Amino acid sequence: MALLVDPAIWPWRGMLFCHLVSDASLDELHSFARWIGVPERAYGGDHYDISERMRVIAIDEGALEVSSQDIVRALYDAGLRRPPVSRNGQRGPAKFVPFAEENSAASALGWD
Repeated sequence: MALLVDPAIWPWRGMLFCHLVSDASLDELHSFARWIGVPERAYGGDHYDISERMRVIAIDEGALEVSSQDIVRALYDAGLRRPPVSRNGQRGPAKFVPFAEENSAASALGWD
């Protein structure tokens, strides 16, 4: 099981973002996101959109750097890839389980 991040190439609000995924389970993904301090609002149904700064934390905490194509392939291989319409909450079974952000790696570093 691994956590994967692609290059931060997606611009939004003056910053660059990337994707954080698990190649095995959403539980692993949510647990890791909680640990590094990713906000709940960053969850996109089968991935988290994270900033360049959060990407550095993810890599420091063990996420593997891969291509965007590898991200999509890993999601499909794990059976986690969801169609865009279900990722935005309009249909599909996956639901986000909220978590508290205290005791995270980002909090320990003062990055939250």
